[in-house]
Amino acid sequence: MFLPPRCDVVPLPDDQVSLRIDGREHTRWCFPSGAPRPYFYPLLGPASGESLTRMGHPGAPDHDHHRSVFWAHYMLLGINFWNDETEARIRQLQWLTYDDGDEATIAVRLGWFDGHDPAPLVEQDMIASLIPWRDGEYILDVQGTFRPKADAIEFQQTNFGFFAVRVAKSISAVFGGGRLTNSEGLVGEPAIFGQPARWMDYSGPVCVRRVADDSVSTELATVWEGITYLDHPDHPGPMRKWHVRNDGWMCCSPCMDAPLITTATSPLPLRYALYVHNGEVDPAKIEEVLAMWSARPWRKVQPSQQPHHHFELVPM
Repeated sequence: MFLPPRCDVVPLPDDQVSLRIDGREHTRWCFPSGAPRPYFYPLLGPASGESLTRMGHPGAPDHDHHRSVFWAHYMLLGINFWNDETEARIRQLQWLTYDDGDEATIAVRLGWFDGHDPAPLVEQDMIASLIPWRDGEYILDVQGTFRPKADAIEFQQTNFGFFAVRVAKSISAVFGGGRLTNSEGLVGEPAIFGQPARWMDYSGPVCVRRVADDSVSTELATVWEGITYLDHPDHPGPMRKWHVRNDGWMCCSPCMDAPLITTATSPLPLRYALYVHNGEVDPAKIEEVLAMWSARPWRKVQPSQQPHHHFELVPM
């Protein structure tokens, strides 16, 4: 007898894919043709059901490129793939796998286009898994493998890239009542910006509307929720430095001090996770999540021998 999986992937109209746990959506992968690059939105809080990320900066209209959770890089061969002011675009070329089960997983192939050449400069295979955790919490495990079409390509030195998070207004320290904390116990942008850390957390109050006892009217309540952004310990070199802001911005910056070069024979693998949690930052809980996530294998896409499956995921 067929038993429905706990986690599933549901393709939706208008270039969106819903990732669900127990029939409830937790995030969507959005890849509309009119957007400069794909993104995840929303990223729903475990208790509030409200998005803990937002589309764009709360006070700066020239930062509309901050679309919730996204891949980008400020300078690739002198081309700006970060903001919306150039012709450079990141496009989804095709989806590869949609896997249901104990977690919801998608694998897609992205192309990084300079806006002139019809061929991409780089192809990126992204594998993202929505993983249930405890008490309604969850982890979004996201891996990107960057493969240049030329023999080699350089992602230039910059604070901006590769994997970025814009949190909800109420969670930010400037526009709301949130707090920015890192794995080294530092708090706030002045102490954290440009410093090495294994993880970064933004937590804060989220307003929810609940049905009152009379089952007719509603009342407002506040819960505390947050996002912990984890950098994978298998990345080579020392702990990565971070580009963070009190206005609600987190980005691990592997190119902050030096460029990264990737080749066709040795593609660049990067991997991050977002732990979406209840309550204030709890280092002990985060370290437990980090240990679990670190033990999970890196994966790659390969042609499948299964009937009616073109591709499948296997350990790297």
